[in-house]
Amino acid sequence: MRCFTVLGPSQTGKSTLVEKLSLLEGQPRKSASPYGLSLTEFEFGNEEWCALDTPGTNEALAHAQDALLASDACVLCVSPVPEEAVLAAPYLKAIEASGTPCILFVNRMDEPRGRLRDVVAALQDYSNHPFVLRQIPIRDGEKIIGSCDLISERAWRYREGQTSALFELPESVVESEHEARAELLEHLSEFDDWLLEELIEDREPASDAIYAISKRVLSENKIIPVLVGAASHSNGILRLMKALRHDAPRVEALRKRLAADGGIADATLSAVSFHAHHRPSVGKTVFVRALDSGVKQGTMLGGAGLGALQDPANGRPLASATPAPGQVFAAVKSDHLVVPSLLTANATVAPPEWTTPPTPMMERILVPESERDETKLSETLAKLSETDRGLKVMQEEGTGAQLVCAQGPVHLRDLCRTLSDVFHVAVSEQPPSPIYRETISKSSDVHYRHRKQTGGAGQFADVKLSVHPNERGGGFTFAETVKGGAVPRNFIPAVEAGAREAMDKGPLGFKVIDVGVMLTDGQHHSVDSSEYAFRTAGKMGVRQALSQASAVLMQPIFRVEIHIPSIYSGSLVPVVSTLKGQVLGFDRDEAAKGWDIFRALIPGAALDDLARSLRSATQGIGYFSKGFDHFEELYGKEAQSVITAHGAHANEH
Repeated sequence: MRCFTVLGPSQTGKSTLVEKLSLLEGQPRKSASPYGLSLTEFEFGNEEWCALDTPGTNEALAHAQDALLASDACVLCVSPVPEEAVLAAPYLKAIEASGTPCILFVNRMDEPRGRLRDVVAALQDYSNHPFVLRQIPIRDGEKIIGSCDLISERAWRYREGQTSALFELPESVVESEHEARAELLEHLSEFDDWLLEELIEDREPASDAIYAISKRVLSENKIIPVLVGAASHSNGILRLMKALRHDAPRVEALRKRLAADGGIADATLSAVSFHAHHRPSVGKTVFVRALDSGVKQGTMLGGAGLGALQDPANGRPLASATPAPGQVFAAVKSDHLVVPSLLTANATVAPPEWTTPPTPMMERILVPESERDETKLSETLAKLSETDRGLKVMQEEGTGAQLVCAQGPVHLRDLCRTLSDVFHVAVSEQPPSPIYRETISKSSDVHYRHRKQTGGAGQFADVKLSVHPNERGGGFTFAETVKGGAVPRNFIPAVEAGAREAMDKGPLGFKVIDVGVMLTDGQHHSVDSSEYAFRTAGKMGVRQALSQASAVLMQPIFRVEIHIPSIYSGSLVPVVSTLKGQVLGFDRDEAAKGWDIFRALIPGAALDDLARSLRSATQGIGYFSKGFDHFEELYGKEAQSVITAHGAHANEH
């Protein structure tokens, strides 16, 4: 079986393209996972094929990356509108990082909204691989009526819903065809000395030789050939499928590439897992592609025995007990298989770094509608995070509530639907509270005496304390200058412990940071003093001192790295300013042509707004990663509203 991924932005006709390809010969078998990945098995040219149709939203980019991990080649489906080329930038970035041989298919050419050369030139801004035209469209006025193959120089007229018919190249197209063919040969000659010599000697190379060179440079991932068509009318479909059949490498090449990426011997690499989802009453289903013979139910794969094997398209037991190299199958009762991963008989090897999904930008607390589902929700989210690497699950600081980090609103909505439909856990979602702190702005001295007399031994501790602000980031410090044994040495650690407890909640209701406490004097009683008494005195004394030391609210500031196509960099400056952030600058992304890394400092409370503004400003392409940088003071009405809201929330609980 040969396998390819179809990927690209939404509304470019990917699903229609896969459907038309699969219907060229016979009836296809198709399935779709809850994550939007569709798998279609079909026959063409007496060979078994598997097409992986990936979701078009950028929030599902992780699933497209994982599909590339199991693909011999890929088809990048794009719009014929030059201005929409930037929407393909995330997919070109993933394709280049993966090293997957790629064919560019400019779809919907029946909608003439731009010149093909302009589309290719716009896309070239985001690819280090040269785009090389293999076809040019043939126009009759504004309408595209066919295409010309630049190697065979044969022209084909489109026919609605049918394969194209051979016809004579119109005279009006001859000159542009010669020009485009010369460019094609020039590009190919960069990778073949024989062809270069033929061109220098002004000899016309044979078509068969050019086809062979074209096949080799695609399989070696040197160029990205460009084909055109309109999938909805079946135009250009057969030519694309023939290009995949003749030019795309086979599974042996994928095995060598993955082994090199994973740093393992290709002789030991048995399979690759690339997708998983949960099914009611079935459990975890893992999609695997065999890379070697001998994989079957019960054999060791990934360090444990492999469970039952199913046809991924229909869920029935696999027709062949032993999948052939290249075949895709679904494994059930194989929960030990991590997705995605490279699989040897005895080990699970981490996938290449390029499969790492974008950092999730949307944080939400999920609250089960039934209290009985709290434990179930925690267990279920852990399962889902295993099958969706674009999802991160953690607990909210302070409350312990289930906090999920999703790629965006569509990803979050799909997650909630899966929780309800598959696991029968209904949830509501709400934004988490930013993590605020407080500190003091002046020093304060206090004399605190703890005295309690009940039946039996009493409690007595007397302390003189001084609290003072520490420098930003200085944290909590404790020191003592007690003389003459006023406070016995064995009780001083108890005073420090009490002081630390007092930092858990300051006068504004938040944890206290960057404060120093000094024990200067005190008294003790030979009978009634104890560690407990001095701990209580330290805690209550520091609380009293904090209330007198002009508490100040502190907001978290995060350092963010925003990854965006370069054309959007300028639009981020006003976005950051509106969010009361600070622009630190930007650099070219050395790992991705046409991309910048934009750096800024952003208040924690504005991160959700940043995600929304970034999606709006970059058509959903940009994403950011964040790391805590420091706390800084927050004053005025904004601070007061935070304090009031926090107090009201605390009273509710």
